[in-house]
Amino acid sequence: MKILILGSGGREHAMGKKLLEDNHSIQLYFYPGNGGTSIIGKNLENHNTALDLGFFAKKNAIDITIVGSEIFLLEGVVDIFQNFGLKIVGPHYSAAQLEGDRIFAKSFMKKYGIRTPKYEIFYCYEKALNFFLKKDMNSVAIKTNGIAAGKGVILVHDKNEAIKALKNIMIKKKFGKSGNQIIIEEFLQGKEVSIISIFNGKNIIPFLSAKDYKKIIENEKGLNTGGMGSIVPNPYMTDSIWIDFKKNILEPTLEGLLMEKLTFFGFLYFGLMISHNKVYLLEYNTRIGDPEAQTLFPLMKSNFLKIIQSSFIHKKISIDWKKLCSCCVVLSSKGYPEKYEIGKIITGLNFLKEPFYIAGAKKEQKKWITSSGRVLNIVGIGNSFQEARKNAYDQVQKIKFENMYFRKDIGL
Repeated sequence: MKILILGSGGREHAMGKKLLEDNHSIQLYFYPGNGGTSIIGKNLENHNTALDLGFFAKKNAIDITIVGSEIFLLEGVVDIFQNFGLKIVGPHYSAAQLEGDRIFAKSFMKKYGIRTPKYEIFYCYEKALNFFLKKDMNSVAIKTNGIAAGKGVILVHDKNEAIKALKNIMIKKKFGKSGNQIIIEEFLQGKEVSIISIFNGKNIIPFLSAKDYKKIIENEKGLNTGGMGSIVPNPYMTDSIWIDFKKNILEPTLEGLLMEKLTFFGFLYFGLMISHNKVYLLEYNTRIGDPEAQTLFPLMKSNFLKIIQSSFIHKKISIDWKKLCSCCVVLSSKGYPEKYEIGKIITGLNFLKEPFYIAGAKKEQKKWITSSGRVLNIVGIGNSFQEARKNAYDQVQKIKFENMYFRKDIGL
């Protein structure tokens, strides 16, 4: 069997490793991939558009394509592949707007009674500015409408911070066109939860819960990133919160997907906040999260390929998990999530024992070199969070590259 995975980060490396562990005879292809994926499969070159990838998959008889990165989804890659008669894991363009267009997603949540924080939508800088000038200021989240690599959310606590954020987003275009429209959302104090699930066109089957650490600095301070670490399972996802999630978020989401004909075969990510013993939906992603994927796959006992194949035929899906904990620590380059360094030599990879995944590194003349902001994902496994965390950080100490940065509080 030939499988193509679209994306270039640690998530794609993790998916590839899990598929190979369960199915030794498959052939893996990645586009564009990274140094880690090149070891377990073949990285493709010169396929610049979704249509190019469709021609490649058709010509080379790719059995299944899995979309890791949202960029491909919003280029309509699923629609193109399906028009070629190819099997692909991911939402068609219309359903991908649940991630790519926050205003669309918020309207969907409102229509189907999905619990989400209160919000206001603004299409011009002057009206957004006037909103803050007239308002008694409370902490709020200012969100870009479009995708911004997980970084298009700024939390502000006073009017000066709000005005600065508005200028950066809507005037200076810090996040590009994604900041042409914004959402100003009430800030909820609480605990974040990530729930990744698989959608088979009829049912949504949740994975284990995860906790993502999005800020660059310890104690959730500083700029938003694509994720600096995660733990599984999330200790705040109690039985009562699971019931609340299913009743007020998962079930109405499924109803909306079916009613709006937004059905697809793929993954749906719920970004949640637990506040005052209620769970709120902050955002959807229409793919597997990163670094949650790297933290989840080492605990998955079931065959990942069989899960995917079952989704294509609406077959009932049951997923078995190891009764363990996992902790993922992201090693990043100096300057991330803004302008960051690359080209630094990495040492110590050959000494790692725990699961690890390449996120932004390549191999040149037998040396590992940093090539992106997030460089490596180190995962520790244990019978408790303390054990998993210790195992992860013990492995982190074996890795060195100039100006290496990581958070020291993952799992605390």
